[in-house]
Amino acid sequence: MNDREGHESASPARGRFDVDLVEHGGPVHGALQTLDRRLFVQLQVFTACLDPTAAIEAVAGSGLDAVLYADLNDPRGIGVLCMTEDPQELAEAGRTLLRSHPFAAFTPRLDFAMLGRTYASGREPNLVDFLLYKGRRHALNPAMPWAIWYPLRRTGAFNRLSRSEQGPIMAEHATIGRAYGETGHAVDIRLECHGLDQHDNEFVLGILGPELYPLSKLIKDMRSTRQTSEFIEQMGPFFVGRVLFQTPVPDRAKLPAD
Repeated sequence: MNDREGHESASPARGRFDVDLVEHGGPVHGALQTLDRRLFVQLQVFTACLDPTAAIEAVAGSGLDAVLYADLNDPRGIGVLCMTEDPQELAEAGRTLLRSHPFAAFTPRLDFAMLGRTYASGREPNLVDFLLYKGRRHALNPAMPWAIWYPLRRTGAFNRLSRSEQGPIMAEHATIGRAYGETGHAVDIRLECHGLDQHDNEFVLGILGPELYPLSKLIKDMRSTRQTSEFIEQMGPFFVGRVLFQTPVPDRAKLPAD
């Protein structure tokens, strides 16, 4: 659960700036991996849903990779998580789904709307799988019915730290997340949302697992890290969901790509 440490473009203070639109992974057989594809993930939340049956049917028939959640903090609330490589699919098939029956009768909770994209840190051993498929496997896994989704924004001071200063701060954060993952208590979906979030947040995080308590405890444990205690300006709102329906994991996402 470390944040971005990847390749950055040349500093504009030096009189030039190189636009870099590809993601960078770790080396494979001595060659660095790059990929100009990523997964877009969007959460839309609604209230005034008294019976989710029709919503389940609509999501199941949408053709989207999607999850329908019950909102634990709203007895009439639901959340719809959609995932696609092409954001145009969110603007077309996603909008069609959420403007049609039964969603047209629900009340959108726009303060909980989240949109982000997968990104690489520069160390991923399988870049394609990490960017395109791992998040799908996590979100669509029936063994992980609980989820907490939230946005966050770091302070500007963190971005002014050198790469060597940022590294240990993010490593401390990652150690806690890795411990929860290795013991089967939680997995994460990390997304960047620069310019995509209505409140100028920088990241969207999904923490998923088989039980709710470890997800809450993981977030608590993260509060003691230097990154969270010193460099997080804003976190939340927090959407707490229990899966009502998941579309099947696509065949291409079931196993890591070779």
